[in-house]
Amino acid sequence: MPHRKTALRLAAPVAVLALALTACGGGDEDSKDAGAKSTATTEATPSPSEAASGGDLATGESATGKVAEDPGEVTYDVVAQKVDVGTEAEAAKAVADAADVKGKVLATAYLKYTHKSGPALTEGSDVHDGATVFADGQRGSVLVGASEDAAGCEDPYDVESWKQGESHVFCETYVIPAGAKSVEAHWSEEDGEPYVWKFPQK
Repeated sequence: MPHRKTALRLAAPVAVLALALTACGGGDEDSKDAGAKSTATTEATPSPSEAASGGDLATGESATGKVAEDPGEVTYDVVAQKVDVGTEAEAAKAVADAADVKGKVLATAYLKYTHKSGPALTEGSDVHDGATVFADGQRGSVLVGASEDAAGCEDPYDVESWKQGESHVFCETYVIPAGAKSVEAHWSEEDGEPYVWKFPQK
């Protein structure tokens, strides 16, 4: 199971942003691919009783998605409960070099995952790998290892028994620009479109 290691991994915001834009690029080849995918999507349009993957969700509204776990595929209900946004001083203390987060803050998204169907898990979960945090339309920089100590957050690798009907709250901490007007928690199935919960900032 390709678990992420708990270590500090704060990539340069510009590099992360550039990679994100490249992945979603708008070249001619991308347009051709998009056309081909559009045709395929039309043929596989979900029935009214089957919601399409991805889209904006209201506060408290849950998404349903499948994740390939060990020992098998599990269906989860996922809801972003909140996003806590910190201060520049807190961000500076969380990294080795404060210059890396100048003008930045930490944003910790709390996502609740409920095991709906599939085999019981005994060696952690990968469901949280689909979670990210965006600010004003731009993806933040992930700060691995910062969430486990936050109040109310669990470490997904410490969950040794997860049965149908049980829920756990896993958190993701990202570095975002200070003063962002809108912060979003995203979660998606592998290769799926993201579900988006918006948390406007004052």
